[in-house]
Amino acid sequence: MPTRSSATSAPRFGIGEWYGKSFVRLPRAEQQRIARVSLNHTRQTALPCPFKNPDGSEACTKKGGVCSLRLYERSQGGSVSAVQGEIGDLRTLCPHRFKQDDIIYKAIGERVLGTSAPRVVSEIRFLQRYHEESVESVPEEQQENDRADSTSREDVGNIDNVLVHPNADPLKWCALEIQAVYFSGSGMTSLFRSILDFQDSGLPFPDVVRRPDYRSSAPKRLMPQLQIKVPTLRRWGKKMAVVVDAAFYRSLGRMETVRDLSNCDIAWFVARYEEDGDAVRLVVGEPKKQTLERAVEGLTGGLPVTLGEFEAKIIEKLQD
Repeated sequence: MPTRSSATSAPRFGIGEWYGKSFVRLPRAEQQRIARVSLNHTRQTALPCPFKNPDGSEACTKKGGVCSLRLYERSQGGSVSAVQGEIGDLRTLCPHRFKQDDIIYKAIGERVLGTSAPRVVSEIRFLQRYHEESVESVPEEQQENDRADSTSREDVGNIDNVLVHPNADPLKWCALEIQAVYFSGSGMTSLFRSILDFQDSGLPFPDVVRRPDYRSSAPKRLMPQLQIKVPTLRRWGKKMAVVVDAAFYRSLGRMETVRDLSNCDIAWFVARYEEDGDAVRLVVGEPKKQTLERAVEGLTGGLPVTLGEFEAKIIEKLQD
């Protein structure tokens, strides 16, 4: 159950993880060092991302390097702490955060493909623009020009990730959609400056209100992706795995599940985070299996009001 201590002001979202490090565990000097890096983030100055490659060989490409958000509250005595319980869960901002130690790939591979070591293939063309003229009706010379012209066969839709069983014949695979959450409110620049300027003991309280924007992330971004891709995958007899974090999944409306993988279109792999000292470990449970239709109901985030309720609102607006 969500828990909260007595606070003098409403909790605010601040940095959960920064370049892969738990903000609440960072020493003050390290917080300020990273704030300086974040304020001057370029490809050359960016710190390594520990989730793309564990060896740190790839730099973070997310401006500012914030991996996740979390809620902070200020007590009556003025001290700042991370909110505990479900309401204080880390909210994943960067999709690369889900790639820690290939945990999601192993979980999906085992439960969907029957292997703990699937191969991951990225950016496979899924849709291309419809041509009113068939290729056969176009002169051969024009066909050559079209092949040289990238706009003539513009890629308008990719499957971001495909997981493939390494030894299966015929080919055995599933699609994968990874969805982090966007946030609304002011950008992070003022937060970085406030961390750099903070001189008191303890944790700094987030400077302004920011919050995860599940409406933009779920029905506006994720739902169209599923509506476009899943019907074709279903005809092909393939599954779509979707990775979100626990807070994201809780933000969705109620969705009925099916018992067996064979009866589902979408397998949701819900990630949560376990904190042990300085380490934050991603954990993935059993998939939640649903049809596309039930998933769309959940992504819309609510049930329609009755006709009477809707018309009452119309009349109320007319009287304003």
